[in-house]
Amino acid sequence: MAENKQRRYKPMDKVKNNTTNFHESILLNLKSKDIDSLKQILNSANELDLLNILHNLSAENQVIIYRLLSKDKALTVFEQLDTNSQQKLIRSFTEEAAIEIIEELEPNDRVRLLDELPAKVAKKMLEALSPSEREITNLLMGYETETAGRIMTPQYVQLKKDITVSEALEYVKKTAKDKETIYTLYITDITGILEGVVTLRDLFIADPAEKVEKIMQKYNAKVSTDTDQEEVARLLKRLNLLAIPVVDKENRMVGIITVDDAIDILEDEATEDILNMGGLADVGKEKDRSDVLINGSLWSIWKIRLPFLIITLAGGLLAGLVIDGFEETLQAIAAVAIFIPLIMDMGGSVGTQSTTVFARGLALGQIEIKNFLKPFLKEIGVGLSIGSLIGFVSGLVAFIWQGEPMLGVAVGIALVATMTLAACLGFFVPYVLVKLNADQAAGSAPIITSIKDITGLIVYFLLVSALLGHLM
Repeated sequence: MAENKQRRYKPMDKVKNNTTNFHESILLNLKSKDIDSLKQILNSANELDLLNILHNLSAENQVIIYRLLSKDKALTVFEQLDTNSQQKLIRSFTEEAAIEIIEELEPNDRVRLLDELPAKVAKKMLEALSPSEREITNLLMGYETETAGRIMTPQYVQLKKDITVSEALEYVKKTAKDKETIYTLYITDITGILEGVVTLRDLFIADPAEKVEKIMQKYNAKVSTDTDQEEVARLLKRLNLLAIPVVDKENRMVGIITVDDAIDILEDEATEDILNMGGLADVGKEKDRSDVLINGSLWSIWKIRLPFLIITLAGGLLAGLVIDGFEETLQAIAAVAIFIPLIMDMGGSVGTQSTTVFARGLALGQIEIKNFLKPFLKEIGVGLSIGSLIGFVSGLVAFIWQGEPMLGVAVGIALVATMTLAACLGFFVPYVLVKLNADQAAGSAPIITSIKDITGLIVYFLLVSALLGHLM
């Protein structure tokens, strides 16, 4: 199974294929509870179709589908899920089923999953493993997180240099089933010191009576157990290797890291680096938030979005109170009401633009939380400059349209103030939400809208009262 291991499937890795009928058949049989037909369809399906259908089903149906797969297919599919999906599926299993799955995983994949589970759950799963698997897992978990030792697999083919090619081939044949890869074989001396490598191809074409040390190649590419995992992944990529050996402080070989794990590391590290630049250090939490907002139940989405919308509702009611407080002004000068939507909408548009600029800059690493002041001040300048231009044009139009110069001045200054404030809030509010570890995606717009509307209306009506008081 290890040889057929592929890159982990991730929800964003969707491809277009002719799976519509398959999906429809699965959903139809789930609805009708035709378990026999469902089992037959699932076990004749390819892995990609199974991964796609699992991603698109509820947690309850995922468990049903997974339970109907044959043992080998179930494990293969599980290994290719990303860690976040594995974690959710494990939580849906009975304790016995979860232990069975974790027992069958490759040691490094098992450690990766256990690292993501709650500490109490991980400890319970670990204690339930067989003694041999628990020993291997404890060995890997004894190394620092995000190091080569933590992600390596000890399941590789190690040969002694003084055996013959025939003996080596026989050994590979006996042990291949339990190894992560057999394409590259590692040659050590009697103390475990790495001396060279030989490929399976070289073994096949060599003289069976030849000593392994005669056909091995000297091998300098290796990493230590405390090497950073990202450095390991980049080295594998740069040298175009299928695997790289890991040695301890005494230079004894203790494991290997394969290219499929390296690809996963590079993807995870790239995502983490981007989010870290934006102050979103907890990648798992960000993934969970996004997953809930996109794929969660109606109630779970409500819990995230509704509180912020209640803020908007309260802000709208307060804005109504502001307008009600200036009722006499509106009755005396009806033209004042014409420009209320303009002031509120222009502020809203600038606020939305600024929030989008902040979010994109944060995600791409162009804005860093620790150096927030510089882009923040620049955005205020942008809001002020755009607001001044729009305010001048709008004030001029108001003056020409209504024939009242002071109304034009009030409209123009109100727009400058509102648009500058909106630009300021567009950066500041999501920044504060990120620092408070709150969801900026759901919270920024409602808060900005409420503050901007109330403030803009107060500024506008105060200006109208000051500049046009003689008309009331």
